[in-house]
Amino acid sequence: MRKTLLQKLLLHFANVVVIGFILLPLAAVVIGSLLAEKSLAGDTRSIIPGDITFDNFRVIISRGEQRGQLFEQATYLPDNVKKIYHALGNSVVISVSVTFLTLIFASLSAYTIVKLQLRWAAWLLSVNIFARFVPIIVLMIPLYVLFRQLGLLNSMWGVIIALTGFLLPYGILILVPYFASIPKELDESARIDGCTRFSAFLRITLPLSTPALASYGAIVFIIAWNDLLIPLILNNRAEFMTLPVVIASLVGDVFVVFNLMMAICLIALTPSVLLVMLLRKFVVEGLTAGGVKG
Repeated sequence: MRKTLLQKLLLHFANVVVIGFILLPLAAVVIGSLLAEKSLAGDTRSIIPGDITFDNFRVIISRGEQRGQLFEQATYLPDNVKKIYHALGNSVVISVSVTFLTLIFASLSAYTIVKLQLRWAAWLLSVNIFARFVPIIVLMIPLYVLFRQLGLLNSMWGVIIALTGFLLPYGILILVPYFASIPKELDESARIDGCTRFSAFLRITLPLSTPALASYGAIVFIIAWNDLLIPLILNNRAEFMTLPVVIASLVGDVFVVFNLMMAICLIALTPSVLLVMLLRKFVVEGLTAGGVKG
């Protein structure tokens, strides 16, 4: 059935509306990061910014040592701005570690479910799917008590283990249908040529599953990079803060530093955007392949 001209125009219009809805907050962040606090709060109806300044980024990059004209007479500057590099390093370590660990465990678990076809594994997968409907905030108190008993509070490993546990079921759900779509004859041929099941997994299944692994890795990295709740609850020391926690700390009881907050948001958004742009081909292939059998 061919689409009429009106249907095509409506489809293009809907695409433009959705793209605009997605990009509008990003445009507000970019504009706010280039304005002074006075200009940002003074003229709320202006779309095009008037006095553009890079002092917000100068303060963040210099950790408050170079305040510029905007902050040279400021009596208050959040202390967490001075810890921006430490928070950035913590976010990188946590996100990369969670991505690496979830890729390993999710691929091994999905391969086991597909190839061995164990009833208890399929049942456990169904239970995991049901458990994902439970809001994560409900699990925070039990998680905090458990990690306190294990001595994992105020540590990087506590956040890494918690995020890995929460994100691992999603990886299994993504990889199981993709592994199932790979012809089993390839695995059997490798077994005939002398490969063990594990070596066949490394040499056959993983190389053919690059799109699915890349898409899942990108999703996990972005979620771990932007996660606020788990690092905020498990860590209360400044040396273990991540970028989302630093951004949230700029919201005080009586004062909110909007321009600095938007500048840090723009810096924190950069790795996720670059990762999606680099892996966009694999992300699309990984999310669509395996969804249709045959």
